[in-house]
Amino acid sequence: MRHTDAATAACGYWHRRGLPTRPAQAVTAPGAPLLLLAVLAAADRAAADQTAGRANAANAASGGRGGVGGGVLLPRPSAAWYAPQARLLGRPLHPVPVPAECGGVPDPVALREAARRARTAGVDPRVLLLSVADDPTGTAAPPELLHEVCEAASDEGLLIVSDESWRDACHDPHHTVIVSPAEMLGSGRTGSVVVLAGVDVALPHPGVRAGIARFQDTEHGRELGDRVREILDALDTELRGPDDAAVAEVLAEPGPVRERRTAEAAQHGAFAAALHEVLTEAGAVCRPPQVGRALYADLQELRPRLAAHGIEDAPGLEAELVRRLGSHVRGGHRFGDDPRALRVRLSTGLLGPVVPAEAEARPLELPGVPEALDAVRGALAALTAG
Repeated sequence: MRHTDAATAACGYWHRRGLPTRPAQAVTAPGAPLLLLAVLAAADRAAADQTAGRANAANAASGGRGGVGGGVLLPRPSAAWYAPQARLLGRPLHPVPVPAECGGVPDPVALREAARRARTAGVDPRVLLLSVADDPTGTAAPPELLHEVCEAASDEGLLIVSDESWRDACHDPHHTVIVSPAEMLGSGRTGSVVVLAGVDVALPHPGVRAGIARFQDTEHGRELGDRVREILDALDTELRGPDDAAVAEVLAEPGPVRERRTAEAAQHGAFAAALHEVLTEAGAVCRPPQVGRALYADLQELRPRLAAHGIEDAPGLEAELVRRLGSHVRGGHRFGDDPRALRVRLSTGLLGPVVPAEAEARPLELPGVPEALDAVRGALAALTAG
């Protein structure tokens, strides 16, 4: 696989975010999910060579049971497209609860416990998949907490795959600091980091869909990147011609792209803040949204009232809210959360389409938005009254 124009442009994209990158470290594909699939497949092969001794020791400690390699640890909840890639490859999944502060990353203490429990059971966890700017929760990991997570992952010998698709979608970039694990775990540290981003998310542009991946400039990073290229070559997924040129142009971040991104993030932020206020007024527990286009509400405290309407789990909560509000609501079970828990992801699309050119000053006064917000308020009131 040659170094495409998009891969070269990705180097500039990361350099502007404090991650110097050479073309040999960058890989592109027609979407972040495909890249994640290739990274997980390549990581399992690489880690099998490096951790055979540790896996054998784990088998001995577990009484000689046959070990299962390639376990993937990921936060609960997490983006809906993470788990299917691991399942497609037959990798055991180990969801780890997120901390109170944010979503996207596991609680660092719970992460260590989950890794050790997996090894005791004969499974060798090799990858930690996380997101520093998270969908579904719409939150960003504080740098000090992310540092603890990186330390725990490094101590456990895990490859960190960091999805950073939403890092440029901060509602208020002056008050939200996004740091990559690749900045915290330099080339001299144990472990390694692969950075992923969906270009269609990071830099919204009509007709452009691609994923980019950055590998560390270490022996392990270079080997991993080469394996990923082999897999993508075998699948014949290289960006070519007009597609390659279009992605390269967007990754160069010309003025119109930056302006569109900033305007869209601001409007999504206004919508998310308004939804957060309505949810908390209704009695839901919800982390204040900071990034992206969604927020994640916990209605556990309202269980007795919801039960009066026949709602006792996430699928039931989703079904009732979709009936009342439309398809911009999805139950927590779709993001790896406990199906019995009354948690739900709400998209800012509930309040209407993004119209950044008309929303510079007062996005909540756009046509249809006040009525949509009242509809959400009314639906929650109807389900939680009493």
